[in-house]
Amino acid sequence: MFTGIIDEQGRVRRRKDKGVLELEIDAPLLAKDLKVGDSIAVNGVCLTATQTSRRRFTTEAMGETVALTTIGDIRKGSLVNLELAAKLSDRLGGHIVQGHVDGVAEVIRVENDDQARRIWFSAPTSLLRYMVAKGSVTLDGVSLTLVEVGRTAFQVALIPHTLSVTGLGSLETGSKVNVEVDVLAKYVERLVSAHVRERE
Repeated sequence: MFTGIIDEQGRVRRRKDKGVLELEIDAPLLAKDLKVGDSIAVNGVCLTATQTSRRRFTTEAMGETVALTTIGDIRKGSLVNLELAAKLSDRLGGHIVQGHVDGVAEVIRVENDDQARRIWFSAPTSLLRYMVAKGSVTLDGVSLTLVEVGRTAFQVALIPHTLSVTGLGSLETGSKVNVEVDVLAKYVERLVSAHVRERE
């Protein structure tokens, strides 16, 4: 489990396709805390550390993960948002994030708002149905609050801190991000649907 609070921006040192996608990532702040087998969120995707050292780690992504997320778009030199798995003793600074990406959204508009930035994303209804204004969403592993939710798009506002310490500051029209909707919304939908079926 994660919280959507980014620990570090790592840089991809090496990319190798060998049936699975292998990424070696420089992460001098958090790599020393990783052990082989530990979970780590890379741009919001929960992956497993397969090799570790004091300054970098290696991880792998299966074909399904590559097909359903933006992980396959990562290249040598890319910056990625990284978060270590949460400890039960940690503060929940963001919201409950599983690292299980539900889909991909595309930037359709970027607007500066003083030092902050508002960004609109187009998304399929399969994602929008779980979103509500002032609710939570995870974009490339970053826990954010939804400002507006429409029929075909949603908006978030990014404060200067988020722009400077995550990869979201480099988003532009056409950029794509991994989206994880609030898992609580999915549980509510399932419970309500089951109740409705029982009454029919």
